Amino acid sequence: MNQFLQAISLDVIIPLILAMVFGVFVGAIPGLTATMGVALIIPITYYMNPLAGLAMVLGVSFTAIFAGDIPATFLRIPGTPASGAATLDGFELSKKGKGSLALTLDLLCSSFGGLIGVFLLIMVAPPMAKFALKFTNFEYFWLGIFGLSMAAVLSKGNTIKGFVSAVIGVLISTIGIDVTTGYPRFTFGITELMDGVSFIPAMIGLFGLSEVLKRVQLGSENLELPAIKDKSKLSIKEAFSSIGKHIFTLIRGSFIGTFTGALPGAGADIAAWVSYGVEKNISRDKNIGKGSLRGVIAPTSANNAAIGGTWIPALVFGVPGDSITAIVLGAMLMYGLRPGPLIFTESRGLVNQLFIIAILVQILLIPIGWLGIKTFSLILRLRSGIVLTAVVFFSIIGAYAIRNSFFDIYIMLIFGLIGYCLEKISVPLAPMILGLILGPMIEDNLRVGLIKTKGNFGPFLSRPISLILFIMIILILAGPQFFSLMKKNRPK
Repeated sequence: MNQFLQAISLDVIIPLILAMVFGVFVGAIPGLTATMGVALIIPITYYMNPLAGLAMVLGVSFTAIFAGDIPATFLRIPGTPASGAATLDGFELSKKGKGSLALTLDLLCSSFGGLIGVFLLIMVAPPMAKFALKFTNFEYFWLGIFGLSMAAVLSKGNTIKGFVSAVIGVLISTIGIDVTTGYPRFTFGITELMDGVSFIPAMIGLFGLSEVLKRVQLGSENLELPAIKDKSKLSIKEAFSSIGKHIFTLIRGSFIGTFTGALPGAGADIAAWVSYGVEKNISRDKNIGKGSLRGVIAPTSANNAAIGGTWIPALVFGVPGDSITAIVLGAMLMYGLRPGPLIFTESRGLVNQLFIIAILVQILLIPIGWLGIKTFSLILRLRSGIVLTAVVFFSIIGAYAIRNSFFDIYIMLIFGLIGYCLEKISVPLAPMILGLILGPMIEDNLRVGLIKTKGNFGPFLSRPISLILFIMIILILAGPQFFSLMKKNRPK
């Protein structure tokens, strides 16, 4: 009861509601991703208690993922990457004058899908934590490699580019003092790099500044965001009726979203497309892709459910499920918390409070999301130049606020240029982020494991769990190429 009262106290609820309102703004403006929103809000939480800070992160991530569907439905422009699948049927319904119905259905499915994802997190995470206690340095090494391999394979476009992005992230993570020898690496005599590249400024640069540079480069005709004037009413009754008719689509999408999100490197955007693809393949509805309610329910229930799924590997193994939980892991370390199986015993009270807040977020999502839909057209009437200028301003403030260091502003600017250049050649940023966060885990466990075995790599493959993870990595990396080759060589 005490944990519940602390979770719903005013010093937690007020920051949570403000964060959710901010999340709606971030998600509804194309280009301002949920990941960038979380990265921008982390510096604000630095001086707060861990529960309030993590509550704000939860509020931003869930609401931004939903709000990204608003411009996806009205403009066919996904507000966040996770809203890509929502552009298909949502926009078609909008052209038919049913945009408000699509968004109302979207809002309710996001809330229900999020609830299912959180409940699965509550049920699955603690038992998995007991299993994770069997992990040693050997297993954690392969788990980190597994996360990188998933990021590379599930990256949009070329798998090789995803792998290159992950390797760049790992290489950057090696900057700083070698924990084994105490010798500085790749610091070039710069004292500020002794502690390595500061994580939050790098994230803000990659997701905030790079997007600003990209939009400015597109030219003035692509800078402006057109206003939406939707005077139709939000039909809650009709939306509930539609959910009742397609309840199995909602449940199926939520389960697919949760378990896809639990795969390291997958995240909400992959989960939405997987759920949409499954629904299109198994459904007899030929209107999917042409304005079907199933095509709205499947991806929107999956992307919010995936947020709960991404917290499973983050809490249990300390491995981020996506770029958002990668930032969360950095924030937890900043708060003095150590994600991993022991968090369920050492910080059990905090974990229970996080579960309570995650459920509360899904309930609050409905009224806050409803207001977000109604005010969307007003926000879009602002000149995009004003919005992007605000992004640059808050990026600079956020980068500086962590350590009161101007050097971190330089880090943010450099990573903004890196992110811009990588996206110009279609190299995904998500694997780089995971490489940045997983790099120390992979290196430390590899070196400690080799020290334990006096340089013998055998135990990395002979232990049952390690061997299973190694086989899974091989199947993930070689499986698609193998089946593609078999298909080509099949006699006609």
